[in-house]
Amino acid sequence: MKVTVVGAGAVGASCAEYIAIKDFASEVVLVDIKEGYAEGKAMDLMQCASLNGFDTKISGSTSDYSKTAGSDVAVITSGIPRKPGND
Repeated sequence: MKVTVVGAGAVGASCAEYIAIKDFASEVVLVDIKEGYAEGKAMDLMQCASLNGFDTKISGSTSDYSKTAGSDVAVITSGIPRKPGND
């Protein structure tokens, strides 16, 4: 199974890591609009794969949704971060 996670912030990265650790998918694609952010998060997660005991492939992409083709599930975690006083 292939899963796309849109939004590579704290929630998106945690979601991708949980999917990998629980072996829910063979591939996870992180997508974010911030240049290089999803790629960096994916690299961080892949570097701790052996420590966390998973072999799920995690990759990242900046606004290139072509890498999400064939995904079975899409998880949307993107949004505008809250600011002080805007509860």
